[in-house]
Amino acid sequence: MDPIELKRTRVVLHKDHVSNVSSIDFPQNFDNGDDDMAWDFEKFKKNFKVVISSFKKDHLEFDLIGIDASIANAFRRCLISEIPTMAIENVFVLNNNSIVHDEILSQRLGLVPIKADPRIFQFKTPEDEATDLNTLVFKMKVKATKRRKFVTARISESNQFEQTEFLNDDNFNVLSKHLVWEAQGDQEERLAADPPRPVHDDIVLAKLRPGQEIDIEVHCQKGIGKEHAKWSPVATASYRLLPDIQILQPVTGNDAVKFQKCFSEGVVEVFKNKQGEKEARIVNPRKDTVSREVLRHKEFENKVRLTRIRDHFIFNVESTGILPPHVLFGEAVQVLINKCKRVKEALSELTGDMDIDQ
Repeated sequence: MDPIELKRTRVVLHKDHVSNVSSIDFPQNFDNGDDDMAWDFEKFKKNFKVVISSFKKDHLEFDLIGIDASIANAFRRCLISEIPTMAIENVFVLNNNSIVHDEILSQRLGLVPIKADPRIFQFKTPEDEATDLNTLVFKMKVKATKRRKFVTARISESNQFEQTEFLNDDNFNVLSKHLVWEAQGDQEERLAADPPRPVHDDIVLAKLRPGQEIDIEVHCQKGIGKEHAKWSPVATASYRLLPDIQILQPVTGNDAVKFQKCFSEGVVEVFKNKQGEKEARIVNPRKDTVSREVLRHKEFENKVRLTRIRDHFIFNVESTGILPPHVLFGEAVQVLINKCKRVKEALSELTGDMDIDQ
């Protein structure tokens, strides 16, 4: 690969450092006049691609090709902190004589993801009153009781039976399923198709012993992850550059097998070449974690180059279950569009020119 092209399009990983980290694609950075590196919208549209590689209920993996790292990171930050959801904000404790303190119980309740579409609710400010348009109400009343149970067992020496009494605890685990939605106003009609509820029913909130009780009322409100992590709609939102592994000199014989073991499973294949000897070749660099293990061995020195493609991002979005991951990414795109519009309006006010190009 041409050295200039390598520097422009690849991040190179060495044994003890990484090179070509910063982009150099900006106008008049190169002597040749064929490509002045000025950003062009038509060129961007031609090169930009979105390729979905895996789509499950709460997980989405896709490739963003042809964009700058700043844009990819903007999507990631929007996913984590700027897409609104509904989460428990206020906890009213009527009775709690369990071992879990009120503050700890409230914190655990706040982190329970609530299955409710935030797009049909309004934000609530401290000055606003709670209404059916900005608040969801859940109640929980759980009490541990004693239940008598008798077990009959044989006494081996006398060959007789003996009945033993012991106590069994009910409601030992307080779970998220014990949160019961109470409709307010016309919510029962509006939300009948998909009633609000915890995303998962088996989240342990507390444990009770006989005689202990938890009686609470909680209010859910709309917010964003920038304010508190409980409103973040994703468990993880991350990206990585697509690995590109280049074999510079043939790796043959026993070295080929050792070379294969230096990478994640499925990255390297050992085959027989025309001379009938083992040789290594790259078959799926996407699976590699770029551990740089191969660079530790002297026999592979100057035989392989580990790089990552600068404008090819592998995105992973894992939803908490409140909204599907593909909907979340669409919302993140809209958030970024709105930010760009606000910047454009601000620039227009400064320059007095309402025809600034997008």
